[in-house]
Amino acid sequence: MLLNQDTQYIREAYLKKEQIVSYDEFPLNLPIIRNFQDVIFHPNVTYIIGENGMGKSTLLEAIAIGLGFNPEGGTLNFNFSSYDSHSNLDKYIRVVKGVHKAKDHFFFRAETFYNVATNIEELDKEPSSAPRIIDSFGGKSLHEQSHGESFFAVFTERFRGNGLYILDEPEAALSPLRQLSMLSRINDLIKEGSQFIISTHSPILMAYPHSKIIQLTKEGMDEVKLEETYHYSIMKQFFEDRDRLLHHLFNE
Repeated sequence: MLLNQDTQYIREAYLKKEQIVSYDEFPLNLPIIRNFQDVIFHPNVTYIIGENGMGKSTLLEAIAIGLGFNPEGGTLNFNFSSYDSHSNLDKYIRVVKGVHKAKDHFFFRAETFYNVATNIEELDKEPSSAPRIIDSFGGKSLHEQSHGESFFAVFTERFRGNGLYILDEPEAALSPLRQLSMLSRINDLIKEGSQFIISTHSPILMAYPHSKIIQLTKEGMDEVKLEETYHYSIMKQFFEDRDRLLHHLFNE
């Protein structure tokens, strides 16, 4: 069954404005922070979208770190750092949790997934009586699969349901067909009591019906429908009048 307001794992994120002295430096100088509105999460899927540079990954990262995730991704148990490059926005964001606790957790970042895969291999090389970590990802080294296959192995093998899953641009290595398969997987996991927060550029992934889309712009953030997103309108225009669009593009 789909989650409802009584069982969702995180409910809201708001800015601790009283702690901000100046908005002059990154990430506090981002338009979405200057014009921040409380983020009310959908109990099933909340999408955070926007053009490059709008701060969607920075916001998603702050939410994840505030919940205890490693900045580069993984489960709540992952604790490694390949390069300390995350912002300090998590210090100014408070995440309001629900009454119930998720049984599974994962923060997926396309940008740093290679580092997570490497850390798994390093941990599995250490002597231990516990099962190998890679076994929960399907048993095959993530480095010995294509980028898309390793991404999809996380979604199909590692995500177990009753979970909180934060995904930053998960479509990066997925074909359109795989993205449709991922929508199906999201639906299965939601039926098993999961909640998703997803940053994406993909109109396909944004199409999940039981969801909320928050679009970040230079003016701030707004809740929109799929058909109102920039991503959808551009793709629609391209496929409906490709020749005209390319003509103007190539002649400018």
